[in-house]
Amino acid sequence: MASHPDAPPDRPDTPRNRGDDDAPHLSPTTPAEDQRTILLNEIAWGAVLAGVVVALVTQLLLNMLGLGIGVATLDPGAGDNPSASALSIGAGLWWTLSGILASLAGGYAAGRLSGRPKEATAAWHGLTAWAFTTLVIFYLLSSTVGGVLGGVYNTVSGALGGLGRTAAATVGAAAPALSQAADPFAAIEGSVREASGGDDPAALRDAAVTAVRGMLTGDPAQAQEARERAAQAVARAQNVPIEQAREQVAGYEQQYRQAVEQARRQATEAADAAASVVSRGALFGFFALALGAVAAWFGGRAGAVYPTLTDLALLGRARRA
Repeated sequence: MASHPDAPPDRPDTPRNRGDDDAPHLSPTTPAEDQRTILLNEIAWGAVLAGVVVALVTQLLLNMLGLGIGVATLDPGAGDNPSASALSIGAGLWWTLSGILASLAGGYAAGRLSGRPKEATAAWHGLTAWAFTTLVIFYLLSSTVGGVLGGVYNTVSGALGGLGRTAAATVGAAAPALSQAADPFAAIEGSVREASGGDDPAALRDAAVTAVRGMLTGDPAQAQEARERAAQAVARAQNVPIEQAREQVAGYEQQYRQAVEQARRQATEAADAAASVVSRGALFGFFALALGAVAAWFGGRAGAVYPTLTDLALLGRARRA
């Protein structure tokens, strides 16, 4: 192509180089150079899908290896087996390590098979393969498809399930009787119904239970009147003197307050334990995925095709010269 007199030396003859301010959208490079740049940065979806397959299979193999090693360390007849918490932590660490290695392998495959000589473009192929792999794994683990097709990923779900079982065990340890303490009045009602008296024990017991419940859950401003009604109902139901019934009602009230306080304390401990475990699990998962993304980026970058035929030809010419 002949150069225009107004074009700068050693630059292609384009309207932009000739100083045409009315054509800012035109590239100062030649169309052939633009086309080469586009081809070098264009995504190759086939390479991305190949990287996803490599990453999935690599993580499957590594998790099967981890499961085999972990089960081999257990001895049902021995009493020195690792605790459930230790097993869950170990499973989580192995799952993280296998995810990083799988991301590295998938990223390298995607970058290499993309055929791009540009390292940044190959790295983006690796990162895209990692993102696709992450979505596929979480879809298999959280959908109905996972129940049918996700059988091969039981090792992965087992590692995640171990963290979940740790959370459940922590919550259970913090509140062992939370379900039983959900109704603080249950034990008091059982005590009231144990005694009987009068011509119609069932009716008297029901009346006493209703009166005691009203005293415990009613308006505090009318608590004294409610206590007296409850004492009279208990006295009739159990056929005891009114003074003894008042003492029993006072004991029921104290027992109820203690049960409510215990239930509140257990619920708070359980909520704190669950929040702590969920928070640690979320942070653990975040860092695991972030490390996987970094591994996929560098894996794709390492898989860049280099040198190209053009570079080899130029290198040969330089050596001959």
